[in-house]
Amino acid sequence: MHPIDCFNHHGQADARKVAFILRTSVTELAVAAGVDLEELQGPQMMSDETQNRLNNLVDVLNKVGPRFATPVMAYQWYRSESLTGFGGQTAMQLVQAGKAEQVVEYIEAVGAGIFY
Repeated sequence: MHPIDCFNHHGQADARKVAFILRTSVTELAVAAGVDLEELQGPQMMSDETQNRLNNLVDVLNKVGPRFATPVMAYQWYRSESLTGFGGQTAMQLVQAGKAEQVVEYIEAVGAGIFY
């Protein structure tokens, strides 16, 4: 899987592009990123917090992406696969809770053969 390219001409993540690539709606993307739908529409999408949340989601998908044939499959994993060592939480639940860095570290550790 190639990295998700979802940035607009201002260098910011574009929620509509991400949703299109993942074959989902902007509404679902808001849930997956842990933001209110209104934050992905209009001027709020430009806020640092909203961009950070959307970038966290994309970063996790790009990190795990080489294990999957398509971004859609990586997104399915993100939403549904319980991660060992995190109390059965999914990557999505952890990102929603502001723990994207821990998910990336988990993916890197598993890739290096270290299991939780």
